[in-house]
Order: sequence, then structure tokens, then C-alpha cells
Amino acid sequence: MDYYNEIRNELIQNEVNKRVKDYSKNKYELERYYNVGKLLVEAQWGEERAQYGDSLIKKYSKKLYLEVGKKYNYKTLLKIRRFYLLSQKVSTLSRQLTWSHYSELLFIADINKINYYINIAVSQKLSVRELREKIKLKEYERLPNSAKNKLINKEMPNVEDFVKNPIIINNNNNYQNISEKVLQKIILEDIESFMEELGEGFCFIGSEYKIKIGNTYNYIDLLLFNIEHNCYVVIELKVTELKKEHIGQIQVYMNYIDNNLKKIFQDKTIGIIISREDNQYVIKYSSDDRILSRTYHLV
Repeated sequence: MDYYNEIRNELIQNEVNKRVKDYSKNKYELERYYNVGKLLVEAQWGEERAQYGDSLIKKYSKKLYLEVGKKYNYKTLLKIRRFYLLSQKVSTLSRQLTWSHYSELLFIADINKINYYINIAVSQKLSVRELREKIKLKEYERLPNSAKNKLINKEMPNVEDFVKNPIIINNNNNYQNISEKVLQKIILEDIESFMEELGEGFCFIGSEYKIKIGNTYNYIDLLLFNIEHNCYVVIELKVTELKKEHIGQIQVYMNYIDNNLKKIFQDKTIGIIISREDNQYVIKYSSDDRILSRTYHLV
């Protein structure tokens, strides 16, 4: 097979198609790059094995640069080859994502991480910039191991599985003296980003949510509801290390919500304590597995 001319023809067809079939150019571009990547791999292991390695791609790129277009340089051909090799490892390459999306994933070594970012990019309709930001903030690395195992084994997740640790909070106004009130204010200034850090399906109910226990009014820092898991979520904010009394406080609030707000068809309330420092022993010896502990990191 004349691998070079096959590759050249695929790339020329890709350029032509992008001009005349704009509505389907993304699907077509991914197909063409898949074919080119396959040809590059075959060329390196086929008749031209004597030129195995990047030297063959360098040779092709110099000719394609002149004959097809400047964008088909050495680096682009390396990425196209990686794209084909990636397609042999992942379960499905979604055509809802663009070549630019996949370009952000090509140099990630962990295939489970790649699958995670493909899935959330599709389900959350992420732009390339949004996907790049999630990778930069190491979203996958901040998932609990239980969540990663469920993703690998394709098990049904729980509401707590995708709550990141640490939770990244955007300090857009650069507050310096962080009290619990200030931390709450920072979160409310970008509440959507905060809820995305918790996972999917969260809705905002209120801040300083007032409840009456006996003759005393108490205030829940943040009250959310998760649509996908059909339950209320109580958030308590602490700018200290996690302490045992924090468990008792949030447990009272959760029980109040269960007894006074929760409907019979809804699941039990979840509690998340977000503190500056974790204390694994406090959670370890807590008898309520509905309570989660997470730390926060201001950026």
C-alpha cells in the first residue's frame, strides 16, 4: 500500500468536506483522523518498518505541510496517531465531542481518567475550555476511590461518590481573612461552580436556612437538594479542623430536615461537613454513614 498517498487523500477529503458540509464536519473530521491514524500505525509496522518510529511521521509531515496544508505538521500527525491508538482502548469515542476536545485528552496515560473526562464532557456538554479547566484542577484525582471503582465497574453511584476532595472554591474577590461567614459569602458568589464540585443534580434551596428546634432558632449554612438522588443535602462550613462536635451539630440538622421537610417518597438527608483540615478519626468513629467530610481549597 502507498501509505503516504492514502493519508494525503484522507486529509484532502477532510479539508474539502469542511468547506461544503459544515453541518456534519465534526463527525467527518473524526472519521478521517481515525483513518489517518490507522494508516500511520500500519505504515510504521508494515512495509516501511525499516523507518519505524517518528522518522516516518517527520518525513510525511514535511510533504503534507507543502501539499495539503500547514496545520498537518509533525505535531498534528503525532496527535492523530495517538487519537487512533486511544480509540482502540476506550469503550466509545463519542461523536458529540470535537477533535479539539480529544486533543486535550491524548496525552493522559490513565485510560480510566480519559473515560471519565469523555463521559462528563458529553453529559455536561462541556466546551473545550471547560474540559481543560477540569483537567487542570485534577477533578478525576480528587474523586474518592469508591467513585473511581464504581466508574471502572460501571456500578450505580451514590450521591456522595462524586463529591470532590478537596472541594475547589473560587475566591474571585480575593478575600484574605476567612471566617465561616466569609467562606459562605465566597461560595454564594459562585454557587454554580460550588455545586458542580459536589457532583451532578444539585439545586440550591437556601443559605442560613432557619429551623426551629424547641424554642431556639438554628441556621443551616447551606441547604441543597439533589434531583438525581432525590434527597436533601445539608452543608456545614468550618474554617478549623474537623471536630467531633461538628458531627453532632450536622446530625441534628439532618434529622430535623428528615422529620419536617422530607416527603415519604424522598431518600434520607445527606450531610457534608466542609472544613479547613480533615480528621479521619472523627468520621471513622461516627455511627452515621450519611455524613461526609471534605476539605476545601480556595483558588
